[in-house]
Amino acid sequence: MASARGEVWHTNEGVRDGVTVGCVAHDAQESVTVRPLRWGDADVMAAWAGDVDFCDEAEWSRDLSFADHQRFHRSIVTSPPAELTRLAAVQAGVLVGYVDLHGGEPRRRELGFLIGERRRWGQGCGLRAARAGLAHGFDVLGLEQIWAEALDANQRSVRILQRLGMVETGTGDVGVFLGAATHYRQFAITATQWRTVSTSSPGLSRPTRGD
Repeated sequence: MASARGEVWHTNEGVRDGVTVGCVAHDAQESVTVRPLRWGDADVMAAWAGDVDFCDEAEWSRDLSFADHQRFHRSIVTSPPAELTRLAAVQAGVLVGYVDLHGGEPRRRELGFLIGERRRWGQGCGLRAARAGLAHGFDVLGLEQIWAEALDANQRSVRILQRLGMVETGTGDVGVFLGAATHYRQFAITATQWRTVSTSSPGLSRPTRGD
């Protein structure tokens, strides 16, 4: 499950403790932490591509070998594109996905997120990972605005962006989701809006089934 375009960017430890956002505040097992990528994360991510249904929904190529995926993800760990910040999403000590903050503008980035095993979908991991990504962007990177887009046909990702408090701003390019023609819907949230939503709407951290 991915917002934006899945693995669109085919083409040192940072924050030591990461940023944690919980589904239920008192339940540490439900939290998602974002941290810098590590070398071993590439092996886990490459293994996700063994599920062809996951590849279809995440817009990953079915045609690459494990070694190809491993090589790609290792390159992101060691030499990421200058405009990409990719963070590991970790739940209960397990790598469950990643979050991207992408773009060249100093105070504005695009949010992307992916949960890497379909058995984890529908449990709220995507929402919590995306929230942790927003928290990192605003609280750690000092961004002023974060935007995202999701395919209209991918209602799970659309719901997540809406539940984050992001405001729909327009329509993006056409696209394809699971073989069906669709289009991108674009959303954005400012640092001020994020802080308001975070403090006044704690219920946003409680995912509905399917998010």
